[in-house]
Amino acid sequence: MNTRRRSIPALGRSLAVLLVGIVAALLVAGGPASAAPATQAAPQACVHPPQRNDNSIHIQGCMIDQRKTPATPVSGVKIAVADDTGTVIGRGTSNSGGSFDIALPGPSINNLGKTFTVRIDRASLPKGAALRNPKQVALKVTPKIDSDIFVAFPIGKAGIGDTSVAVQALQLAVTGLVFGLILAMGSLGLSMIFGTTGLTNFAHGELITFGALVAYGVDSLPGDIKIAGLNVTLAVAMIVAVIASGIFGWVNDRALWQPLRKRHTGLIAMMVVSIGLSVFLRNVYQYLVGASNHQYSQFASPEPYHWGPVLITPKDIFVVLFCVVVLVLVVVALQRTRIGKATRAVADNTALSSATGINVDRVISVVWIVGTALAGLSGVLLGMTEGFDYQVGFKLLLLVFSAVVLGGLGTAWGAIVGALVIGIFVDVSTLVIPPELKFVGALVVLIIVLLIRPQGILGRSERVG
Repeated sequence: MNTRRRSIPALGRSLAVLLVGIVAALLVAGGPASAAPATQAAPQACVHPPQRNDNSIHIQGCMIDQRKTPATPVSGVKIAVADDTGTVIGRGTSNSGGSFDIALPGPSINNLGKTFTVRIDRASLPKGAALRNPKQVALKVTPKIDSDIFVAFPIGKAGIGDTSVAVQALQLAVTGLVFGLILAMGSLGLSMIFGTTGLTNFAHGELITFGALVAYGVDSLPGDIKIAGLNVTLAVAMIVAVIASGIFGWVNDRALWQPLRKRHTGLIAMMVVSIGLSVFLRNVYQYLVGASNHQYSQFASPEPYHWGPVLITPKDIFVVLFCVVVLVLVVVALQRTRIGKATRAVADNTALSSATGINVDRVISVVWIVGTALAGLSGVLLGMTEGFDYQVGFKLLLLVFSAVVLGGLGTAWGAIVGALVIGIFVDVSTLVIPPELKFVGALVVLIIVLLIRPQGILGRSERVG
């Protein structure tokens, strides 16, 4: 009993160190961004149009010139929208803030499921500028829900698209690394929950979304949160999101999953329950925040650093370092702390762990708290890098499952390695396949690997029978 009582304070100290690290890192990362408006009177870029009450779908976007420091909005760029027959049905021009807004004709219900092509007029770009991806002159979009669609055409130096395939692959590998580490946060949480309970939780995507939404709610409060004149709103929002996500996971377990376990409900029945919970939460999220894309108030597109031929932003550097620290802390805690050893014991043999005096319910509760906190944190980081909507976690769910299975079910390092493989492959594969199919390519790799090595990359082979 004394062993278990000391393990929880040890975990608390680790979490406290983690939260302090979050604040310190974001204070450093947020400093220049918050001070920029005082030193540079630049136009306000990428301002979302005000909410509308009309029954239509709009194609929205933003043009940002990455050649300047800081990056500035580009006005006067012409954009056209065509239907699936090639007929132009809408035209627009970016305003002084770089934004454009083109309404699709007719009520939204008539446009759902149709494919539209958004095409940019390269002749209207500023002198000396070009699309960072010269092949991305047009984007195809298909409205699935009654919400506006946001597209982007990044602008860089003329001739940047003439780089070699090797340089392009290296650049995509860097962006894939960032995405893979964020994916690893959510995958590790799912792997921990699956390892201790055997639950295939299809509502895990909504746990990712929950963290992003909580941070957005704190960020949307009136005014800014400042310490010594430094805007720390996003740092506080991240801390609140992590804590709230952990509490939400504990409530999930105590109110739903623990009673089902005590009734000896089968894993397939519990999986079906998780699907229903996923649908329920997703609809609640849509009701609360709407279906449009959201970004945090301190969301910006800072001038990237040039590391040889590779471009990387300060935000990406922060995400990489922060994710590495968090993931290492969690894995070390699983291996070295008493609660971590108890967690691995429960994952190996629940009945034997209970017989040796381990409080299985307490261990599972801690796993739910840590696992959902990691999921919520991955949602916040994803919102920082790409923005989010009410179903951002649902879109990532198959990739999270793929990462866990690819790395090896129930293994912490396996979930991380699998997520990195998936994240890097997803981005690099766009060199040879359309970006719309990059997630499909990741699932194909998963199938191939499992045909060759069913236990996953780091999983242990087991004999059945």
